[in-house]
Amino acid sequence: MGKTGYFTHRDFWKHDMGRGHPECPERLDAIEDRLLLTGVSDALEHCEVPLATLEQLTRAHSVEHVELLEELHMRLVADEPAGGPDHAQLDPDTSLNRFTLLAARRGAGAAIAATDAVIAGDIENAFCSVRPPGHHACRERAMGFCFFNNIAIAARHALEVHGYDRVAIVDFDVHHGNGTENILSNDPRVLMVGFFQHPFYPYSGTEHPASNMLNLPIPAYTRGMDVRELIEAAWMPRLEEFRPQMVFISAGFDAHREDDLGQLGLTENDFAWITSRIHDVAKRHARGRIVSMLEGGYNLDALARSVEAHIRVLADL
Repeated sequence: MGKTGYFTHRDFWKHDMGRGHPECPERLDAIEDRLLLTGVSDALEHCEVPLATLEQLTRAHSVEHVELLEELHMRLVADEPAGGPDHAQLDPDTSLNRFTLLAARRGAGAAIAATDAVIAGDIENAFCSVRPPGHHACRERAMGFCFFNNIAIAARHALEVHGYDRVAIVDFDVHHGNGTENILSNDPRVLMVGFFQHPFYPYSGTEHPASNMLNLPIPAYTRGMDVRELIEAAWMPRLEEFRPQMVFISAGFDAHREDDLGQLGLTENDFAWITSRIHDVAKRHARGRIVSMLEGGYNLDALARSVEAHIRVLADL
């Protein structure tokens, strides 16, 4: 059995926000093709992905939020025979099609299943190649391509179902994980560390974050070596002091220098280095337990190379 689990499902390809949208099904094609081409796929444990239940979703979201998405979904399905709209728009960048709710529930299900498998010891760690992403989804609101906050749902599952006392979340997307912060602020069982380009969408993370949030806003065009220095100086002491029993990663790769949705200067080697530092913490304090969830990354080639580098570290390849 492979030590790293790989969680994906064909339902993730069915969610589509329209022609030309950067958060597209082809992102997962690029990842799959790269992992097959390089042989990395053969080293992974390919795992089943269930649908998240309402109980699991509402550990991070309000019932009203889930019901609103279900209502929009039902409206799209009901209007289809009459030639109704293909999408329901939530904000200028975020819309549902008839398969979005299925994909979003499946993404949260991947987060839950990966958490269970890692805690059971069936695998040491996991990467979930999912879409839509999750880290902008707030307790009461979908936004920024995100509908359910996969990483917050998984963290709460580890805390509430498995009884963990301390879990860490690492977010290295180019955009601030405002939804995760919204859901988990002031929960002393959670330490969230992240860096993000600032000022930049969603223009948050700098105004008096809670004591369990360690945010590193960095200016556009910052390069990888500078980010590494910040991580060593700021993240690592806090993570060591916290001694997490499990680590969750919001793995966004849009801080890559080739990605047009951000203006940071990282490369796949930087993502490998960041992953190795997180892996070190997990091995020291959490028996290597890591669940990593795909967030951003929109240049298909850079995304594929970066995910490969990330998984190679997780799998010790």
